[in-house]
Amino acid sequence: MEKLLFTGGTGFLGANVKPLLDEKYEVTTIGITDRDEIKANFVSDVPELAYKYDIVLHAAGKAHVYPKTEAEKQAFYDVNYTGTIHLCEALEKVGVPKAIVFISTMNVYGDKPGNMDTEDSRSLVGDSPYSDSKIKAEDFLTRWCKMNHVKLGILRPALLAGPNAPGNLGAMVNGIKTGKYLSIAGGKARKSILMAEDIANLVPLIAEKGGIYNVCDDYNPSFGELEASIAKQLGKRKPISIPYWMAKCLAWIGDVFSFFPLNSSRLEKIVTSDTWSNEKAKRELGWRPLSVLDHYKIE
Repeated sequence: MEKLLFTGGTGFLGANVKPLLDEKYEVTTIGITDRDEIKANFVSDVPELAYKYDIVLHAAGKAHVYPKTEAEKQAFYDVNYTGTIHLCEALEKVGVPKAIVFISTMNVYGDKPGNMDTEDSRSLVGDSPYSDSKIKAEDFLTRWCKMNHVKLGILRPALLAGPNAPGNLGAMVNGIKTGKYLSIAGGKARKSILMAEDIANLVPLIAEKGGIYNVCDDYNPSFGELEASIAKQLGKRKPISIPYWMAKCLAWIGDVFSFFPLNSSRLEKIVTSDTWSNEKAKRELGWRPLSVLDHYKIE
């Protein structure tokens, strides 16, 4: 059985992916939590590895935070970029793997929402510390893997769905659960989403072939469809919908007071569709994504 090193394997993605990877590989997790089999801080140190791995799944990274200070902005580069460099230095000491699979993000295309865009129809835009640090990590890995003859696969997933999802999806679940969620403008905006467990299905395919792929479900569910699915699972009524103008007034409050959960930037993301093409991944990898509306369970 091939050995796989999984960075970030004890977080949300790991909880959804590792049980499936355990069926195919001898998996070792590495990171900063007490649950990691190898305890290591990629930011400050070059980790000590005991032996060579066949495949590395590099999912450790910083996301889901809006930086307010220079130190918070720098943290994205420390974790996403410097951490990647330190990981590769550690791999060099024990022998490089045959393949690295890097979990990047759709955000490397910038904040402008997608309209069924492909990997080639949009330039990379580092318009935030998050996107810029991921772009720099992708660029470093591209050069390092070429120099060391390592197959590189870069996955750019859409919003990830699964139990205990972080970010906007997690906020939606919590809001509906506590009765503090309002649907906006009928929830018509559509979003590309990927079942987190689909990463496990993609790893053996991309480790073999390499390449860069946008990955998401074939169907782009609307906010309204997601709200209805979550409410049904929780045994709650579908959230009340408020008109856009009312949400805009609430967002102005958030623009002034940072503790308020809605501001103008977040509002526009909620009411604007953001969709991406997965055709390249399906065509070149022979991959078929799981249906989010059929498979998404909140817990």
